[in-house]
Amino acid sequence: MTEPSAIAINVRDNVVTVTRNIARGEVVRYRMGDEWREVVAVDAVPFGHKIAIERIAEGEVVRKYGESIGGATRSIEPGRHVHSHNAASLRALTDQLEGIES
Repeated sequence: MTEPSAIAINVRDNVVTVTRNIARGEVVRYRMGDEWREVVAVDAVPFGHKIAIERIAEGEVVRKYGESIGGATRSIEPGRHVHSHNAASLRALTDQLEGIES
């Protein structure tokens, strides 16, 4: 069996953390609970960064550790690199919305 290339922390997570640099098009293997799963990387993802394992709609919560770590600033498809270009802390999103309303 191929070694895992990402870590899922909680079964509620919609992202996993990669354990090495991932190339675009590479199959990313991770264990979710008792089950092995895979997602194909749409983007290159650097070591320690997150990759979406399910579709996350714009404004939807990004979950790691089974908890919200931020929100999607645009739609994120499975296999996409999740970082500051498409996600932000909920505080940052709230501040942006307050700035628009002012």
